[in-house]
Amino acid sequence: MDLSIVIPVYNEVEALPSLYVALVETLDRLNKSAEIIFANDGSTDGSGPCLDDFAAKDPRVRVLHLSRNYGQTAALMAAIQNSSGDVIIPMDGDGQNDPADIPRLLDKLNEGFDVVSGWRTAREDAALSRRLPSILANRLISRVLRVQLHDYGCTLKVYRREVVEDVRLYGEMHRFIPIYAAWEGASVAELPVGHHPRRFGKSKYGLARVARVLLDLFILYFIDRAFDRPIQFFGKFAMAFLLLSFGSFGWAVVLKYAYDVSLIQTPLPLLAATIGLSGILFLLLGIMAEVQVRTYFEACGKPPYKVRRVVQHAMIPRLRVAPQRW
Repeated sequence: MDLSIVIPVYNEVEALPSLYVALVETLDRLNKSAEIIFANDGSTDGSGPCLDDFAAKDPRVRVLHLSRNYGQTAALMAAIQNSSGDVIIPMDGDGQNDPADIPRLLDKLNEGFDVVSGWRTAREDAALSRRLPSILANRLISRVLRVQLHDYGCTLKVYRREVVEDVRLYGEMHRFIPIYAAWEGASVAELPVGHHPRRFGKSKYGLARVARVLLDLFILYFIDRAFDRPIQFFGKFAMAFLLLSFGSFGWAVVLKYAYDVSLIQTPLPLLAATIGLSGILFLLLGIMAEVQVRTYFEACGKPPYKVRRVVQHAMIPRLRVAPQRW
């Protein structure tokens, strides 16, 4: 299979027929074998029977009915893991992504990239509740995680299978797949794509999503900077807190002997004790995390690195490099 179109669906029965027609028209123009995998994420509005009708009349369509509503990330992961295409193309099920952009994204992928991310330059969403938070979040994510994209939230992307087949997604992590791919050495490009206004139903996201994105961003920052050396991450906080604790207590001693201020007249001793205890807790947390990380790598049997290729002189017997799956 050349292409796998993977689409998580939750209560989008009105948008699905036009999306399916547009997808079929695009795929018919491509000289590639393709499959369309819908992941029905516990829909209650009739989306399930609608998708079943597509599968009954089109052998390219497969429908995964999840047992309940797990969220977009889990539904997308289910669709990816049940796909077989060399190139994986996620899309939203609300009809706002335009299937006509798929050939352009594939052309960009064929230039030698591993990931091509859609960029909704003319986004058809509410300015204050959707577009402004998205702009701010994209800038923050690019700055913190050092992968420069303008639109992480655009579901329409194309991936080579090898860069996503072993990615495990949790929470709201589906928007960060290009970051996981970049960490593994994948080349990432971005291409402007169309974006239609929502014609049916209502958005499943709002301002409440901002907190979830920030928490996921913190997790990814930790994975990026300190996953294989957590003692260095938590140790910096521990050292800073302990130094601040010693400084606070030292200043309390100076006040007592130089300015005759009793220790019970200033909150500095209590502050020093509280900050010092926090520093010790950070240090212990780093030690426990270090033990868990080493146990994790040993249990998985995978090293904390990935070999892209080996180059050596032709006269030297070739060494075998064990395949590394992530």
